[in-house]
Amino acid sequence: MPVLIDRAPSGRGIRAPERFLELGLVNNMPDAALESTERQFLELLRAAAGDIPVRLRLFALPDVPRGEAGRAHLNNGYGSLDELHASRLDGLIVTGTEPRAAELSDEPYWGSFVNLLQWAEESTASTIWSCLAAHAAVLHMDAVHRRALDEKRFGVFECTKVSEHALLAGVPVRARIAHSRWNELPEEALRSSGYTILTLSPEAGVDAFIRQRQSLFVFFQGHPEYDERALLREYRRDIGRFLRRERETYPGLPRGYFDVAASDLLAAFRDRALTERREELLEKFPTSFLETHLNFTGGATVARLYHNWLTFLTAEKAKRQAPPRETLRPRHVGAAQSAERVG
Repeated sequence: MPVLIDRAPSGRGIRAPERFLELGLVNNMPDAALESTERQFLELLRAAAGDIPVRLRLFALPDVPRGEAGRAHLNNGYGSLDELHASRLDGLIVTGTEPRAAELSDEPYWGSFVNLLQWAEESTASTIWSCLAAHAAVLHMDAVHRRALDEKRFGVFECTKVSEHALLAGVPVRARIAHSRWNELPEEALRSSGYTILTLSPEAGVDAFIRQRQSLFVFFQGHPEYDERALLREYRRDIGRFLRRERETYPGLPRGYFDVAASDLLAAFRDRALTERREELLEKFPTSFLETHLNFTGGATVARLYHNWLTFLTAEKAKRQAPPRETLRPRHVGAAQSAERVG
């Protein structure tokens, strides 16, 4: 079945039948990643949908800092939060963005984010919170604070299923999931606050977890939506920042992502970058070679998890659309019958 993306701000660009699931993607990623994030989620939903028809609408928090290119992209098919609040979505996906403030509550978009979270709980059957959005959501709801890591949690990590929740039906016990973050949520703090852990990694910590309140909230500390080359693009971006002296340290290799030949080539590039620190060197970055030497799997596992989520939304939509059950009324008792019973 189709997954349609509706770029009309009003949500009326595509006439979808009532049986379509209505989803929203609140895309808060940095300007350079807006289009790739759209594509990744669209491809994931298409792989996951099976026989479930889906219409996807695009939104973004208005207070995330944007450049001219980012604002122009959002003006081409993204709805406002007012339009989101006026819509009737079955489910929502909310991405994170790069942090700018030491405390999440000091980010310029914090007020809009809190309003979005409250709306999602009251108005959707379920919402997915991705990476930084997951950190912000649990901070607001339960004062669960993230903690800084000594180094970036970056790469593809083996995660193990530790729950039999319906979202994990058909998901293998172990799967490799992409992570990219500088902070983490402590497992013990999440459990003590009532969250259910779905998947864990010995190296990456908590991967996926949920909280059922008025709406089912699903949280990913990692990036299961990442395509095969996403970590490569991010690694190249971080090297560019080092060469332009926007960061002081050379970025570490993503864990478990490159094969031996790629790792050796990147070690040689790192040595050259440390001695020839200039932006022009980025033109020599061996992207084409690296694209054929990646160790990235897990797409089928992620698609299965998202299929389970779409199945849950479908069932919840059917409950809301079902006509109310007819109230049973007592049968009319005639006068003769009444007299007979009295007698």
